[in-house]
Amino acid sequence: MTSRRKFLQNTMLMGAGLSLPGALSAKDFGVFTRKVKASDQVNIGVIGCNGMGWSNMRAHLALPEVNCVAFADVDQSALDRRTEEVFKMRNMRPKQYTDYRKLLEDPDIDAVIIGTPDHWHCLNMVDAVAAGKDVYVEKPIANTIEECQIMVAAQERYGKVVQVGQWQRSGSQYAQAIDYVNSGKLGQIRLVKCWAYQGWMNPVPVVPNGTPPAGVDYDMWLGPAPKRPFNKNRFHFTFRWFWDYAGGLMTDWGVHEIDIALYAMGVTAPKSVMASGGKFAYPDDASETPDTLQTVYEYDGFNMLWEHATGIDGGNYGTTEGIAFIGNNATLVVNRGGWWVIPETKNKDGERVPLVEEVPHIKPEGNALGHHARNFVDAIKAQDHSMLNCAIQTGSIAAINAQMGNIAYKTGEKVFWDAEKNRFTSSKANDLMKAQYNNGWKVPKV
Repeated sequence: MTSRRKFLQNTMLMGAGLSLPGALSAKDFGVFTRKVKASDQVNIGVIGCNGMGWSNMRAHLALPEVNCVAFADVDQSALDRRTEEVFKMRNMRPKQYTDYRKLLEDPDIDAVIIGTPDHWHCLNMVDAVAAGKDVYVEKPIANTIEECQIMVAAQERYGKVVQVGQWQRSGSQYAQAIDYVNSGKLGQIRLVKCWAYQGWMNPVPVVPNGTPPAGVDYDMWLGPAPKRPFNKNRFHFTFRWFWDYAGGLMTDWGVHEIDIALYAMGVTAPKSVMASGGKFAYPDDASETPDTLQTVYEYDGFNMLWEHATGIDGGNYGTTEGIAFIGNNATLVVNRGGWWVIPETKNKDGERVPLVEEVPHIKPEGNALGHHARNFVDAIKAQDHSMLNCAIQTGSIAAINAQMGNIAYKTGEKVFWDAEKNRFTSSKANDLMKAQYNNGWKVPKV
């Protein structure tokens, strides 16, 4: 770690007088890695490499000191496809595992990226830190509040570096917007709106159950989820719209936006939550989670509104997604495209005068996912959890709040949170906090 800290302080590329291209060929990579000592390289394995697991690994592969040395997946076709993609980029083929626990036994692996469905995250992460690996876990960190709390406890017990894939935390526009919110220029903030309108999302057609594709270990894919016949709607990507594995748009997009909202406002848990919505757009499709939802969170001094809708793009302030901080003086809007401030006005001598100066649209700088990967690798080198832009403790706050929204929706009640007892005042809501594991899998004990 001493050499790694030295590496961090004396950046290799600057010292060599080189600049890093956006994409490295195998030949280009060879030039760079010959400049990186073995002790300064970070070897990463990926658990779940089909979707975001691969997107995250690819972002890390833009860093010259990072190597992808192993994949674990229940789908052999995904393993083979990603292995060949790494070969094209780096002229080497990672090891393949069909059971992630075997990957964790590999002493050559320093860290893992977890890109499995949400219902697997807790088991994957706890096993990884127990095996001595640093972890980058995709959001939302888990599928229940209990699992979120277990994952935080596991990091604190084993002391490993654990970054959550809420990469908006590494975006320049969000940092700038949060600074503006904290400046007080907006005045008293009475309401924060968070939203995701996803026009690209079509109905999930009802299809009959079938047999798993060749090369897929479907029992392992289910893991702790309830035993069910294979249905392609519940498999790659669209698993997100089924309660057994995920929490719909509330947790998929919600954690990104809610994270920024709560961080800027300096709060962690609501006093109460109520939600209303349903399958209004596509009532007869195969999905279970609501395609339309409004959730109201009550915090001290302000409310937060989460809303989502599938099949339409007509979100707030003309945007498909974002966060709006609505104050007495002005409203600040921020999303992945940038941020801006819309002033309130008052009448002065017959004219409308802005209460604060308008801030025109300011675009983001660089690639936030790339910055997030850089932040994770730097923290690994320094073995300093405090350096992370979105540590597991941070990621758990957004995930727990999003789960609270789903719990309010499922109960059909306004639910109240008892912060001192770390539970709801409703037994029905408290039951929904718990993880229910099946098929012989056990909820991790930390």
